[in-house]
Amino acid sequence: MAQEELKQQALKIMEDSMIGTLATIKENKPHSRYMTFFNDEFTLYTATSKQTQKVDELEQNPNAHILLGYEGEGIGDSFLEIEGQMSLRDDQELIDKVWNEHLNGWFDGPEDPNLIILAITPTRVRLMNRKGKDPQTIEL
Repeated sequence: MAQEELKQQALKIMEDSMIGTLATIKENKPHSRYMTFFNDEFTLYTATSKQTQKVDELEQNPNAHILLGYEGEGIGDSFLEIEGQMSLRDDQELIDKVWNEHLNGWFDGPEDPNLIILAITPTRVRLMNRKGKDPQTIEL
């Protein structure tokens, strides 16, 4: 399959599937949690508090692994495995872009001083479980 077609399939999964798992490293072991992701092409963003373990873990090790797209339907559900580097972003323009009413349960609005954005820049993206096809690595 051509790389451009793979990229388009991966971007569609990213647009259609906002909930995924984010795995970081905590005390030299994987630590996973569900997160809501937003994307700009292949860069992923997720809102979090400056007071969370994710921020502490990023400072110790910026590597992340994300699973995104599996819908639970069974064999043949395509999903993405994304390896990347995390960084912190606090620019208000990005916060305003990511902000939505669902974040009201955790923050006092987009100007909340504890709100920060985790940005994940992918180093490897694999399209998985495409109805019996081998995993495909997407060249970025």
